[in-house]
Amino acid sequence: MKAWILAAALLVGGTTMAQKKKNWNNYLPMSSIGIGVGFQEFDGLNNRLANFPQYRSLRDYTGVLQLGWMKERNRFISMSNITLGSSMSGDRNRQSSTTRFAGLGADFGYDLLKQERVMLYPIAGIGYEWYQAKFYRDNSNVDFDDVLQSPVVQNGISSIAFNNSFFNYKLGLGLNLFSPKEKGASIGLQAAYIGSFQDREWRSKEGQDLANAPSDRLGRVQVSLILTHSPMMMGKKGR
Repeated sequence: MKAWILAAALLVGGTTMAQKKKNWNNYLPMSSIGIGVGFQEFDGLNNRLANFPQYRSLRDYTGVLQLGWMKERNRFISMSNITLGSSMSGDRNRQSSTTRFAGLGADFGYDLLKQERVMLYPIAGIGYEWYQAKFYRDNSNVDFDDVLQSPVVQNGISSIAFNNSFFNYKLGLGLNLFSPKEKGASIGLQAAYIGSFQDREWRSKEGQDLANAPSDRLGRVQVSLILTHSPMMMGKKGR
């Protein structure tokens, strides 16, 4: 966890130090927040689960939250993000499954327009994401006393989880509309495809390799609403 926090700090800090923008060249980068949805199917894991009806397959969508920075200089755009995602499913009291992930990314783009209030830009980037798939069984028919008496029953009612992680690339397109009154404030959309460079086998929740484990790769389509704002301490009217 300490290494993850250090990597995030270096990524955000390194991107921050490298960038400037048009009429706000001397200002700090714009903070950004993105709220969206991603669509991802893990066919390898779901196909294996089909042989075990006591478990429910994973949903193919996740809610996505992005927190980061954006800056532009001479129409070249650089961004860094921490991304969190969840299928927002999973009920430990019944048969269910849930997917969640966290990631770090650095993206670059180029503003295709020369307009002051509109920014249209293709996106290319790289990153790393950590995934966990968790499965709950329906234990409503398990007798309470059996749980007390039998270690086998105790283990049998526990949820199971599998982990995976991927180096990834990102290709997409973004559009931002800037406020005429507030510097750096904008609302926009980003649509992107996030893919991994190779298939990766699923591991135990402790990160252990497992024999005959199914493998998957990233292939997520993601659409996000993006809001940006310059730091309040630096605010001046106009862009």
